[in-house]
Amino acid sequence: MEAAIEVKQMSFSYGKQTVLREVNVGFGARKFSVLLGTNGSGKSTLFKSITGVLSGYRGEVFVKGMPMAKLTHKQKAGLIGFLPQFYQTVFPFTVEDILLTGRAAFSGFSPTGKDYAMVEQVLTELGLEGLRKKRFPQLSGGEQQMVMIGRLLMQDPEIIILDEPTNHLDVYYQHFLMNKLKTFVKHGRTVIAIMHNPTLAYQFADDIFFMLDKTVVSAVDTATPDLQLLEAVYNTNFLHIMHDELRVVLPTGGKFA
Repeated sequence: MEAAIEVKQMSFSYGKQTVLREVNVGFGARKFSVLLGTNGSGKSTLFKSITGVLSGYRGEVFVKGMPMAKLTHKQKAGLIGFLPQFYQTVFPFTVEDILLTGRAAFSGFSPTGKDYAMVEQVLTELGLEGLRKKRFPQLSGGEQQMVMIGRLLMQDPEIIILDEPTNHLDVYYQHFLMNKLKTFVKHGRTVIAIMHNPTLAYQFADDIFFMLDKTVVSAVDTATPDLQLLEAVYNTNFLHIMHDELRVVLPTGGKFA
C-alpha cells in the first residue's frame, strides 16, 4: 500500500498521562480513511501530532515517504490541510476574508488574482456563494464549519485531515460534505477524518481505523462492520442492518452500568 501518511512508534503523554502508546499506522494515498473511537481516546492528539500542531511525541511521521520534521512550513501547507475540532475567530472577518487566509502560506498578505479565482471556485463548490460578504461570527455553527472547510481547500492540499468534519452540520450537509470528500478522493486527493458516526464511516470510507487501548487498529473488512470490534471500542452493543446497498450500524445499548 502506498501511504500518504505513515506513523511509526508514536507515543505521547500529557505529564504522567499516556495518551498514545507505540502507534503504528499508515493511511493510504488517494483513499478516504476514517478514524473512529470514544471521546478522550487520543484521536485528536494523534491528528495534532501528525500535522505538527503538537510536538513532544516520540516516534516518526512520514508524509509521502518524507520525514515530517524536515518539511518547511510552505511544503507542509502544500501537502497537508488540517481542520481541527475547535477553532476561534474573534475578528469580524467576512467569509471571503476567511477563505483568503487559507492562501497566506503562499501569497502572504497580498492576495493574487489566482487567489480570488480560487475563492470563486470554493464558494461555488461548497454552495456558499450567498455567504461571501457575511461576517464569520454571525454565521451558524454549520455555516462556520463549511467555511472553515473551504479555507482548508484554499490551500489546495494533497492530503486533507479533518477532526470531526460533520460537527454542527445538519443531515443534508453531512451527506453533502461526505459526498464532496469522496469526490476529492476520486480526483486524486487523500482524505483522513475523525468521525463519531459508524454508519457514515461504513457508507463512505475506503479504510476504517479504531482507537483502542491508546493505539490504532484497523478494520479488516469495510464491507461488513466488525460488530465485535465496535463493541470493544465503544463498550456498547451494535446492530448491523442492510437496506438495499446501505449499511446501517446502530448502537443498541446493553453494556451501560
